[in-house]
Amino acid sequence: MSPDPGVSLGTVTTKVPARLDRLPWSRWHWMIVVGLGTVWILDGLEVTIVGNIASRLSEPDSGLPISDAQVTGTAAALYVAGACSGALFFGWLTDRYGRKKLFLITLAVYLAATALTAISFSVWWFFLFRFLTGFGIGGEYAAINSAIDELIPSKYRGRVDLIINGSYWLGAVGGALLSVVALNTDIFPADIGWRLTFALGVVLGLVILLVRRHVPESPRWMFIHGRSEGAEELVAGVEKEIEKEKGVRLPEPERAITIEQRRSIGFIEIARTLFHRYPRRAVLGFSLFIGQAFLYNAITFGFGSILVKFFDVPSGNTGYFFAVIAFGNFLGPLLLGRLFDTWGRRPMIAGTYILSGLLLFVTAWLFDEGLLNATTMTVCWCVVLFFASAGASSAYLTVSEIFPMETRAMAIAFFYAIGTAAGGISGPLLFAELTESGVVGDAALAFRIGAALMVLAGVVAVFFAVAAERKSLEDIATPLSATGGGQGTKTGRGGEPDA
Repeated sequence: MSPDPGVSLGTVTTKVPARLDRLPWSRWHWMIVVGLGTVWILDGLEVTIVGNIASRLSEPDSGLPISDAQVTGTAAALYVAGACSGALFFGWLTDRYGRKKLFLITLAVYLAATALTAISFSVWWFFLFRFLTGFGIGGEYAAINSAIDELIPSKYRGRVDLIINGSYWLGAVGGALLSVVALNTDIFPADIGWRLTFALGVVLGLVILLVRRHVPESPRWMFIHGRSEGAEELVAGVEKEIEKEKGVRLPEPERAITIEQRRSIGFIEIARTLFHRYPRRAVLGFSLFIGQAFLYNAITFGFGSILVKFFDVPSGNTGYFFAVIAFGNFLGPLLLGRLFDTWGRRPMIAGTYILSGLLLFVTAWLFDEGLLNATTMTVCWCVVLFFASAGASSAYLTVSEIFPMETRAMAIAFFYAIGTAAGGISGPLLFAELTESGVVGDAALAFRIGAALMVLAGVVAVFFAVAAERKSLEDIATPLSATGGGQGTKTGRGGEPDA
């Protein structure tokens, strides 16, 4: 790909951001949610399936000579490493070439890699395509989150972003229940059932691809990159469609913004923006991602093994327990998401992180003391992750809205990659070793590490979180291309630098 040489750049004044933010909720917004948000269901399906089939894959008749630790440790770490690499690679392309091109390409990468995982015949093949599956999913995080936040009105941005990111757990529910069926050797042979679980991911991905073709490019990206006429036409068409649906005339947008258009932004300017212009926000992003990444990538990858090793749950039944936990995870963003737009970002982000961390400490103590069984352990995890899932989803919301438009996808990719690499690669490797030992105290130690990181991230949010609720993206962080005046002129923790 190369930048469009036919695009002419100049200085334009536009009301596109204000026009998008004052739109009422409509069928058009539902199309955005379904077309872009459903990929998180695929991610949840992927991670959960691997966690729940780990014990079956390690059995001699699985058709794949791989150990339990290799599935929950090495393969899990490679999946996360692929996601980090994909986020950085596709994040840069997303800011440079647009959201739409990349969220179609990244989904295609995911589909191809997942299909090839299903036909794994050796350990190295399985490892390779777990990495490439993560590569596609990582690119999705950058392209999708940036597009969602730029298309959803500011009044609804927080709850919609949280629920979409939380829909990961709907996929987890499906993956858990699917694994129960797939691992039932009365239905499928031991070397076939686990392959069918990956094949289903391909089928769901193809359906999503059909819907996603109708999702438009972000008008905010368009007017900055020399396509202002296309942005105006797109928004005008959406306004006409919504006025017809609602039977009312939309109010006139209040403010305009003046932009000096550009084709791309270099890595040096991105780094300067993130770390020199907004250092407190950079610390916040790192903290939130490291906390949630260690908790989720370390714990959920090995949950099936915990049930089998410490509670003697048959490997074919772990999916039932995880389905309950996953549903509790989805309820967190669903029920708490609205409060991020009403009570505000700072109290909700800090509160969900700190509370989930404290509850995880309690769970670790109960587990270490031998006071839990498979059922009560599941109940404890439901309570912990009800709050943790809302907090984890808010990490993606935070880094996608607190940095300038031109760096949005790359900012998401950068914080996701660094935070997830710290917690998501080291976490599964460490946790696989701890659970493999079969010693309760070792597994409880991993829980305590995750709890401590969540609490620390919550404390950082108390001081550094940005009050972004119900504000235009341009007010939260002034675009680098803005020439002054208009939107994005607030001070302090709003649009101005926090250095």
